[in-house]
Amino acid sequence: MNDTFRTLASARRMEMRVQGSRFIATTRPARDAAEARAGIDAIASEFPDATHHCWAFRVAAERGGSERDHDAGEPAGTAGPPILQAIQGAGLQNVLVVVTRFFGGTKLGKGGLARAYRAAARSVLEGADRIEETPRAERRIVGPVERDGELRHLVARLGGTITGATYEDSGRAILSIRVPVAALAALGEGVRSVTRGAARLENAEEVGGPAAKRRG
Repeated sequence: MNDTFRTLASARRMEMRVQGSRFIATTRPARDAAEARAGIDAIASEFPDATHHCWAFRVAAERGGSERDHDAGEPAGTAGPPILQAIQGAGLQNVLVVVTRFFGGTKLGKGGLARAYRAAARSVLEGADRIEETPRAERRIVGPVERDGELRHLVARLGGTITGATYEDSGRAILSIRVPVAALAALGEGVRSVTRGAARLENAEEVGGPAAKRRG
């Protein structure tokens, strides 16, 4: 697995017209499939009267990435796959692209549609700022609450972040964390060491992590 991958620094939007049809391309970071689908729903809600909302996303995860695309009512293969090809060609992961189309009255044909969707996706991605991300995984640490401070320090030392915490009446603490994949082995050893075996590391949803270094 590569130590880093490239993704977007922020969301971006551009618009183009092809033979009267209006194509609005929106791209935004998406760490996992759930975040991508939430983005699709948000964009569809923003343009409720559009003819089509075609999309593709590509996300990185601990044990390999995931890619999805959807033609959203356009002829099969004319919208989703060209958008995904644009993401792949840009070398990006953890990225969603939605191309919203308002039909302008002139049919473009399958080839014309594919070219238009690919061009819209490429255009919105080409001008976007990139960052480098470190592959990360989500885990939970379950252990005694009196070890909470030591566990938080361990996570921070390994480059991780605490994303949530629950403290039970029984004296048990549950820390939700996001940590670099490369640090997982050290984290497991550290959890056992600082708590003398009283805490354990549990699996959680696999995602890509927050950005580390900006690229132009």
